[in-house]
Amino acid sequence: MPSLRWALAAAALALAGGCNSTAPKVKVYQEEGFESNETFSRLFDAPVDVTCEAARRALLSQGYVVSVLKADAINGTKSFQPEGDVHVQIEFHVVCAADGSGGKLATAYVSALQDRYALKKSPNSASVGVSAIGSVSIPFMSSDDSLVKVASETIPAGPFYDRFFSLMHRYLREQAASE
Repeated sequence: MPSLRWALAAAALALAGGCNSTAPKVKVYQEEGFESNETFSRLFDAPVDVTCEAARRALLSQGYVVSVLKADAINGTKSFQPEGDVHVQIEFHVVCAADGSGGKLATAYVSALQDRYALKKSPNSASVGVSAIGSVSIPFMSSDDSLVKVASETIPAGPFYDRFFSLMHRYLREQAASE
C-alpha cells in the first residue's frame, strides 16, 4: 500500500507540474519571415506617377474611397458588413518608388490593414418597485449601440495582393496602348 500512495503522490505532482508549465509564447515579430517570395511589392515598367495612377484606378474600380493622393503615395479605404453585427474595414497603403536610373521603372509597395468591429449593445433598463416582490428591472430596446474594434491585422502577402497587382498591370497596359 505505501508504494501505491507513493505512486499516486508522484502522479499528482506530475499532473500539477504539467498544469503550471506553459510553453513559452513566440513573439509576433519572431514569426516575421522576410521571405523573398512573399513580398508586398512589384516592379513596374512605368514611372512613379504613372504607377501610382494605376494603383489609384485599381482601388477606385473596386469601390475603395481614396483618402490620400500624392504623386508617389495613395491610401484607400473600403467597408464591408459580412454579418449583421460585424463590420470590416480594409485600408490600403500604396507607396511608389523610382527603381533604377532614368525614372522609367517604379516599384509599388502595398500593404492592407484589415480592422474588424463588432456591435456592442448597451441595453437601457428601468426599475419598477413592487412592494410585495421588491425591485424588478425591465429592459428596453438598445439605444446606445456602438462599434468596437475587436481585431486588426495586416493582410498577409499572397493572392490578395497578386489580384491587386494584376489589376494595376491591366491599367498600365491600357495607358500604354492609349499613348
